[in-house]
Amino acid sequence: MTDTLAVALVLIPCLIIAIVFHEVAHGYMAKLLGDETASERGRLTLNPIKHVDPIGTLLVPGALLLFGGPAFGWAKPVPVNKWRLDNPRYGMMAVAAAGPGSNFVLAAIGAVLFGLLTPLTATMAPSATGMLMVVGPDGSVQYLASGLFYFMLINVFLGLFNLLPIPPFDGSHIVGGLLPRSLRAQWDRLQQVGMFLLIAVIAGSWAFGTGWIERIVMPPVYWAMGYYLALAQFVGGG
Repeated sequence: MTDTLAVALVLIPCLIIAIVFHEVAHGYMAKLLGDETASERGRLTLNPIKHVDPIGTLLVPGALLLFGGPAFGWAKPVPVNKWRLDNPRYGMMAVAAAGPGSNFVLAAIGAVLFGLLTPLTATMAPSATGMLMVVGPDGSVQYLASGLFYFMLINVFLGLFNLLPIPPFDGSHIVGGLLPRSLRAQWDRLQQVGMFLLIAVIAGSWAFGTGWIERIVMPPVYWAMGYYLALAQFVGGG
């Protein structure tokens, strides 16, 4: 129970920060491009209570972590009215890209802090829960450094996962902006049922053991993590 609690205390704050900044980035980009809907509705705040979705922020990530899945979740989408944007087509592409972009920036900040705060002689070792934890030269678990490692990993995962060109992910809005006008209306209609498709696909992946998330998303996540860890090593003087 102690190990499970420690894992929760490490992962949950990382996930909440990643999700909240992701949504606020959408809203700020929309505001910069002419749509102040999110600002008018009080959603341009880092207060997590304003962004919590009972299913996506609590139930789904909790269940996934309990059953050994990835730390994945979502918040209430920040409202965006594309018709208030200066350029609805390309504005929506920029708004969509802002969310994953914020996660990649957060991962870079996490890498810098990880490099500054992690002893050069520290190593990664699995805990009783199976999670990799940073262990200091005296054998003690470095919880702050471990948290920063998973902060990087969660942000990289969320950023890349949201770039998948599948409704309702951000990548689907980017693809929608690239589609010719004749196909854009059908693509927009598909967005309306995207959340149901997402839940069904995730549930099916774990229920039937297809593991599509691991096969499609995790290889580029591990590839990107290599560069973030190299940044951390450079900052740390390694």
